This record gives sequence, structure tokens and C-alpha cells, in this order.
Amino acid sequence: MHTDDVIRALEERLWAAQLAADVATLDELIADDLLFAGPTGELATKAQDLEQHRSGALKITKLVPVDYRLREIPGGAITSVLMDSAAIVQGQPVSGLLRYTRVWIQENGRWHIAGGHLSMLR
Repeated sequence: MHTDDVIRALEERLWAAQLAADVATLDELIADDLLFAGPTGELATKAQDLEQHRSGALKITKLVPVDYRLREIPGGAITSVLMDSAAIVQGQPVSGLLRYTRVWIQENGRWHIAGGHLSMLR
């Protein structure tokens, strides 16, 4: 299987886990030393991300990819996804177009997200 097929399948698995608040799958897909910048530039850790899903502080209700791009790099890949999304954050509904950029790397035979960034487009 080609890297682009593998990563696309992993992205789809990630989206399903986010929608289901499947913390076990998210734990598997996210590197322990994740570097992820949110829309205001703050860095979030894996533990913070998992806790948002576990506690219900973040409930993602819609993820519809509008544009998906992948670039292979040595040892991994970078994805950029324009996502039509909706969520309930701290009890407040929010929706809009988001651009996710993720860095996927393969270590010890396992793929996971090492870094990423999220921008709100509208």
C-alpha cells in the first residue's frame, strides 16, 4: 500500500475517532510528544487533547473534508485538510471552515501525528 493511501486511511480513522470521542484510538494515533498549535497559536499537548474529548469539554459533531492534500516527506507525510466542521466547545456550539495541517511520522513501525496546526477560516 502506498504512503498516501495509508495516511488517508489514518486521517479517516482520526476523523471517526474525533466524532465518536474515541479516546483510545486518539491515544494510539497521536504521538506522546505532540506539538500542536491551535487557532490562537497556543500549543496543546496530547494529554490536553485527550482530556477535552474524555471530559466532553469538546464534542465534535461534524467533520466533512472539503479539500485534502498530502505531501510525502522522508519518514512521513504532511497533510492539509480543509474541513467543514461543527462542535460544542464548553457547551457552546461553533461551526465553520477549518484548515488542519498534520505531520505524520512512522516510528518503530507505527504511524502517528507528531505535529500540527489548526486555523479557522470562517
